[in-house]
Amino acid sequence: QERLVESGGGLVQAGQSLTLSCKVSGIDFNRNAMAWFRQVPGKQRELVAVIRSSGGSSYADSVKGRFTISRDNALDMVYLQMNSLTPEDTGVYICKTGHTLASVYSPTMGYWGQGTQVTVSS
Repeated sequence: QERLVESGGGLVQAGQSLTLSCKVSGIDFNRNAMAWFRQVPGKQRELVAVIRSSGGSSYADSVKGRFTISRDNALDMVYLQMNSLTPEDTGVYICKTGHTLASVYSPTMGYWGQGTQVTVSS
């Protein structure tokens, strides 16, 4: 049974750091791309970071240089290290996996977690 469970969200002050974790079960993790999305009320869900099975990664311009996505294949875990957080980073961060980048980008393909709330105060 496919399952993605996020953890690590919380309330932090602007300028501080936070690390999110996503545990993946029931999926051929090592061969899949992984991603973090951000959902803000009233706005379209945004892809913030992707890591491919090869380890290559990419980021949204708004987080590039501040966020780092990584994976531990031995533990079936994916992480998002978030530094220099700003109030604009506030939102629900959702973990997703797919066999291809196209499936990661698609709202109906791949698998989604439930999300973890990140709130950044000024």
